[in-house]
Amino acid sequence: MQIDAELLLNYQRCRRRAFLDLYGDSEQRDSPNDYLLKLFQDSRENHRLVLANQVIHQPSYPRGDLTAGATATLELMQQGVEQIYQGVLITEGEAGVTLVSNPDLLIKQPGQSQFGDWLYMPAEIKLGKRPKLEYQIIAAFHLLVLGQVQGAWTETAWLLLREKGTYEVDLWDVFPQMQALLTECIQMLQEQQEPEVFIARSRCSLCHWLNHCHAIAKADHHLSLLPGVTAARYLQLQERNLTTVKALADANPAHLEPLPGFGAETAYRLVRQAKSTLHNCALISEDHKRGADLSLNGSSGITSHRHPARQFEQELPTAAIELYFDIEAEPALDLVYLHGVLVVDRHNQTTNFHALVAETPEDEAIAWQQFLDLAWRYPNAPIFHFCPYEAQTVERLAKLYGTSTQHTKPLLHRFVDLHERVTRLVTLPVESYALKPIARWLGFEWQDPNASGPQSICWYSQWLATGDRTYLNSILTYNEDDCRATHHIKEWLVGFLQEIYAAELA
Repeated sequence: MQIDAELLLNYQRCRRRAFLDLYGDSEQRDSPNDYLLKLFQDSRENHRLVLANQVIHQPSYPRGDLTAGATATLELMQQGVEQIYQGVLITEGEAGVTLVSNPDLLIKQPGQSQFGDWLYMPAEIKLGKRPKLEYQIIAAFHLLVLGQVQGAWTETAWLLLREKGTYEVDLWDVFPQMQALLTECIQMLQEQQEPEVFIARSRCSLCHWLNHCHAIAKADHHLSLLPGVTAARYLQLQERNLTTVKALADANPAHLEPLPGFGAETAYRLVRQAKSTLHNCALISEDHKRGADLSLNGSSGITSHRHPARQFEQELPTAAIELYFDIEAEPALDLVYLHGVLVVDRHNQTTNFHALVAETPEDEAIAWQQFLDLAWRYPNAPIFHFCPYEAQTVERLAKLYGTSTQHTKPLLHRFVDLHERVTRLVTLPVESYALKPIARWLGFEWQDPNASGPQSICWYSQWLATGDRTYLNSILTYNEDDCRATHHIKEWLVGFLQEIYAAELA
């Protein structure tokens, strides 16, 4: 059995992924999407920039022939070249396991090794800006294999980070962690015990086994598909035999509250989420409903709060003109390339979409000013958006371009975050409280079902590279759909709450 750095990296992220990479049916793997391909391209470009004007030696060998690659790398190390790019190191580990390391760089250092009065230190070139522990673990793995190949151990390993430069790995801390993980990984793979499916969106989104695993989870009604069920909480639920949606829906939140990682609010929300999913229906928050009951009983001597209908009308205002706002941005370029605004005119019963686009990165300031002009054309219109990103970006761009607070502060007071309202006021039978799952459950569909934020970034990159307006038009269509989906959710939420309060008053 062979363990390489990529397998160990994937084991850190998901044990099931490492297992499937070794034993899974390759026909069930997803093809790389455009965004993943773009990340590969960005990584290669980052390598090129880091290595520009440096003298490096790269071993030459037939593609895929790791034994030949290890021989060619060893020859360069014996020659004492200063830097070796993407060499191959192979050594035999315990229990017949072959360890394969392919560090981005092997950098010559003073010292003693089997080659003479020099040895090599591993370095990894990373597109990320932070020295993630998983990167440090891999650097330590390279060091383990390298030490056995050259017969000597260097005390240093580096991460070469984008913008942050060189980060020296604390090997005293990281090396033992790497050894423990490697032992666990080898044991799992040798036992060939397939790990249970667990869907974690932040971790699974770019995995090539996502659709395969998600289909299994969907068929099993796996609890990981419920928002709020983290891996740690799932272990706690398993110990209490709460492994089905129905079992969790029937559970008493008070019994879950003392568990590690739960608490009163989380316990209530998880049980409520299970109920909503089990019955495929929207549920109003019990806290909000209790507020309604308290208001309705004010004449009985109970202190009366503001009537909940009036309260939600302030939180979800309905105005003659409403704006629905969505941004498209490229984090790698620190660029906002589109401000999309849907203007809803209730009096004239019209909706007009405005795409304020930066066709080049240099046009960002122009698009920003166009957004301000449009927003202030309707000075009393609430501005609905989904998640805090739009408000945060407006604050950032105002500082970047020196926009007066007289223009931005009143503007931000008009912002209404629908994601915050939805998650606080209702529980929905969705796998995620992102825009798409909610809108799709409510019947809204995107014109391009495969469009997404990452895909938009790819389209913008392709637009800049080719000048083909097809890519730009795809972005505009996707962004308009996002704005219309936000509008769709707001209309539904207002109608749902009105029905609830009308029933309470009946």
